[in-house]
Amino acid sequence: MIKIRVGHIDDLPRVFELIRELADYENGLSEVTNTVEQMRVDGFGDGPIFGFFVAEYENHIVGIALYYYRYSTWKGMRLYLEDIIVTKQERGNGIGKLLFEEVMKKTLMEGCTGMMWQVLDWNDPAIDFYRKYDARFDREWINCNLEATQITSFLGK
Repeated sequence: MIKIRVGHIDDLPRVFELIRELADYENGLSEVTNTVEQMRVDGFGDGPIFGFFVAEYENHIVGIALYYYRYSTWKGMRLYLEDIIVTKQERGNGIGKLLFEEVMKKTLMEGCTGMMWQVLDWNDPAIDFYRKYDARFDREWINCNLEATQITSFLGK
């Protein structure tokens, strides 16, 4: 039986293992610069900026859903689902569905106007999963980002 619960600080080492597993799956392991220590500060320090749920099977974490809040000038407060990660061995067993639906419930409980997330355009299993929920796929927006090193370089500091 799978148990979904709110994540705790002691879960972070296992959560970080799953994050690295996802990064490896997405061919981006070298891009992971976060650490368990930073996640402790960011998730459990003063003013936590993210929350997460874990999926447990036989007292072992086999999946997570990590989220945070964002604000849309058009829509108001939105819950942003950063990642759902289910370990490779447990994919296809309904764990992603349980985690996703827990995040949906959280969205409503927090009074958010909706939830958002991204999916890689080549990740057909994830796209098919989200289609089951009648999710809207927005192809108009281009994702943009700047790394801190780029900002520092631009600002000359």
